Amino acid sequence: MADLFADEDAARFFQMVQMLQRSTLLQMGYLPDQQGTHHYNMGEAKEGIEVLRMFQRKTDGNLSPQETQMLRAVISELQMQFTKAPQLRRQRMDQNAQNEMVRETFSQPAAGPVEDLSNPSPGEEE
Repeated sequence: MADLFADEDAARFFQMVQMLQRSTLLQMGYLPDQQGTHHYNMGEAKEGIEVLRMFQRKTDGNLSPQETQMLRAVISELQMQFTKAPQLRRQRMDQNAQNEMVRETFSQPAAGPVEDLSNPSPGEEE
């Protein structure tokens, strides 16, 4: 990691930005927690982005060009993902509902939809 950064402080700065990035992605539902659960807390996600923007303002002029570009890229990416997070959540909820319906059908087949094929409908051939 020393090859990527000018010094140990630059590496630690990157680690801190990366921790905030992961936390924000977790709150937007892009990353699961340790139990595999996806969270959706847009208030916390927005706060994570705002903290990174605060770092950007407070460190203006004190970062190397590489650090400035990295911070700008992380903030920009998080802002883009923030706008897409509600759609991701809807897709995940729809998929979970579908999975639950299939699971319910297989665990309780008598309660599932049934099509009676024993008697032909009027107008059908026997």
